[in-house]
Formats: sequence, structure tokens, C-alpha cells
Amino acid sequence: MSRQVKHIGILGAGLVGALLSIYLRKRGYKVSMFEKRADIRKAGNESGRSINLALSRRGIKALKEVGVFDEVSKILLPMEGRMMHGVDGQLTFQPYGKEGQFINSVSRGKLNEILISKAEEVGVELNFEHTSKNVSLDNTHVEFATPEKNITHQFDLIFGSDGAFSQMRQAMVGTNRYNYEQYYIPHGYKELTIPPTESGDFAIASNALHIWPRGKYMLIALPNLDKSFTCTLFFPFEGTPSFESLQTPEQVSAFFSETFPDSLEYIKNIGEEYFKNPTSSLVTIKCFPWVKNNCVLIGDAAHAIVPFYGQGMNAGFEDCFVLNKLLEEYSDDWDKALPLYEEMRKVDADAISDLALHNFVEMRDLVADEKFLVQKKIEAMLHEKFPDQWIPLYSMVTFSDMRYSDALKTGKKQQTIMDEIMSRPGILENWQQLDSHLIIDKLKAF
Repeated sequence: MSRQVKHIGILGAGLVGALLSIYLRKRGYKVSMFEKRADIRKAGNESGRSINLALSRRGIKALKEVGVFDEVSKILLPMEGRMMHGVDGQLTFQPYGKEGQFINSVSRGKLNEILISKAEEVGVELNFEHTSKNVSLDNTHVEFATPEKNITHQFDLIFGSDGAFSQMRQAMVGTNRYNYEQYYIPHGYKELTIPPTESGDFAIASNALHIWPRGKYMLIALPNLDKSFTCTLFFPFEGTPSFESLQTPEQVSAFFSETFPDSLEYIKNIGEEYFKNPTSSLVTIKCFPWVKNNCVLIGDAAHAIVPFYGQGMNAGFEDCFVLNKLLEEYSDDWDKALPLYEEMRKVDADAISDLALHNFVEMRDLVADEKFLVQKKIEAMLHEKFPDQWIPLYSMVTFSDMRYSDALKTGKKQQTIMDEIMSRPGILENWQQLDSHLIIDKLKAF
């Protein structure tokens, strides 16, 4: 039976749910969005949990398409590369791409407020303090708990954009032949703050994502509009050292003095913040199918990933972009668009999920490795000479529209060639003598 879709329900008014609601309302559907929290525009942001995100090309193209990017651009801070902090305090800057290419630090809360306001402006019905208790995959209705009473709403189609611990996905997991896996890495994260200087300026360079890479763990910092930095410590839950082993302010200060010595000059109240802010876990979720009857998963509900490629939000926004393109192509025939949406995006979600896990190793360890840094120089040289034939993996993912799955495949081919090159004797000293034409010929023949 073909789907007759007039009224669409969206579970979750986070970034992806809010963007999706704008897309669908602009297509002429009646859209009702439900969020368990109070209205973020009135309640204020949660502190201590994933405040900063990195917005790049994939997310920007979706924001532009719904006409909200001009407003979002006012809250962006460009980051042109990684600023590495050595244990000895030495700084090394690694550009992300070519000159003029950058990613953007953005406040999750402020971005969410802009998207919710835009949704309201285009006519999306907003329902806050509605916690979904039961999603009926068969009857396309949802039972909500509100402060006053429980209430059930019926829809023609429901999207679950309710995050990594999605109620809709939970309902799907209970059905026959449903594939689901979740994987927690052994590391958690805790957020800290670098305040502005006394003169009201940034304490460290504002045009970079700062990384203190230390092998099994790392500290990063992203700039904020108020001239502060949000720092995130990625650290094992157990072992020595770990969240479990640091139990007192003195132990925390001693650990930071030894491991991230130059950070203590900037993180002013680490003892208090470390114990006040929550320790959160990092999960990867893969599942399939994403569509059951008239219920559809999107964003983190379909493919939660770890944050180490800065693509979680961008991938979710690209879900909305791709779905909208399919609806355009098939004149809003949901029976054609939905199977293609889940088929295309599942492959790409798995690819960026694997890339994000791998990039954790790169960020915490390899970025400080001389061999790795020379490889990056070789790749930059190849890209400069052959811009259409050799594109560094990071650029494919962050600065292009190439599908994540294609970027992963091409990246594996390039890495095989680079592994052979980097194993050559004397490569660290003689890399500039490489015959770049031969390398490109190898890639073509792969």
C-alpha cells in the first residue's frame, strides 16, 4: 500500500530534528516536533556536556538550502588547522587543507536555538516537555508523558531523531530480524574551560583546534564567541592514569602538570571543574533497517558515532539533505524515496563511523609522530600538483561532497601507496625527491 503522507511527527528537537522539520515544512507537510526537554531558548544550555561542534561543508550546504546559514554564520569561529601542544610546550600548526579551507567551531546550544526558531517561523508545531514513552511501529502513533498527563498522537509518518538512545530505535530493536550493535570505546570525556584573558581576549590562538596528543589520551580545545575555549579531556575510564585513578584535586593538578603542563596556565580552576562536570561515555551505534513501516530513523538515532572526525552533526545534516533531494527527484513519492534513503545513507554512515574511530588514534598519537607528519607533507605536495587526482582523506571527508563510503575506499588505496613510500630507507630526509607522477600512476592503476 502506498504511503499517503500529510502529517509528520518528529521525535527530538535537537540539531537534526530541528533541521529536518524545516525541510519537511518547506515541502508543504504539516510537521509536529516533540522534545523531552524544556524549550532551550528559555531554559538555557546544559553546561559540561558537548558544548562545541565543528561545522564543515556537508552541514553548511544543508543549512544554506533551508535559508538559515546567514544567521548561523554569525556564530561561527573558523579553525584553519590543528595546533599541536608538545609536552615541552612546543607548538606545531598543521593546516587542515589548502589555504582558505577551514572548519568552524560552533556552540551546539546557540545553533539549536537558531534552528528551533526557524522551525517555528516556517510553521512547525513545537511541543516541549513531551517524553516519548511508547512508539507504535504498526499504528504510527506515539504515547508521550507531559507534566500534566500522558497523551497519544497519531501521524502518517514519524521520524526518530531522538539521539543515540532513541526510543524509536529501541522499538525497532524488539522486532524480528533487526540488526543492531553498539560499541563503547574504553575512553570517556570531561569538559573543562579556558577563560578569556584579563584583557578580554583569547588566551591561545583562536584560529585553530588545539590538541595535546599523549598516546592513550588527549586534551583538545575549541574557541567560543565569548573568547573562552571549551576543552575536552578524552581519557580512559579505568587503569592508571584514568578517570578512576584521579580522585582528588591534588591528583588532577599533578597529572595535568606532568602531562599537559602548558594547559594549566590557561585552565584556571581545573580542580573545581574536573569534579563538577560529568564524565560522559562515547558510543558507536550501527543498525538496520532504518525504516519500519511508517517510522524512520535519522541522525544519531540511526548512526551515532564518536566525535573524532568532527562529522557527527555534519553527517546528520547530510541525512536531511539527501532525503530532501530524493523527495525532489521522486516528487514526494515516499515509497521510492525512503528505501533509497536508508540504502544510500547506511553505507555512508558505516564509513564515517569507521573513519571516526580510526581518527581517534591519529589525533591522540600519530599527530605527534615525525613519520606521520612527513606523510602529510607528501600528501599535501601531491594534492597541490594533482588537485583532482590525489585528495587527502581529511579533505575528501571535510571539504568535498564525495560520499563518505567513496572517501573511505579512495583513502584506503592512497594509504596502501603511502605505506610503501614511507617504508623506503631515508624517506624522512629525501621525501621532496619523490617522483610524484609515478605515485599518481600507481593510484590510477590501483
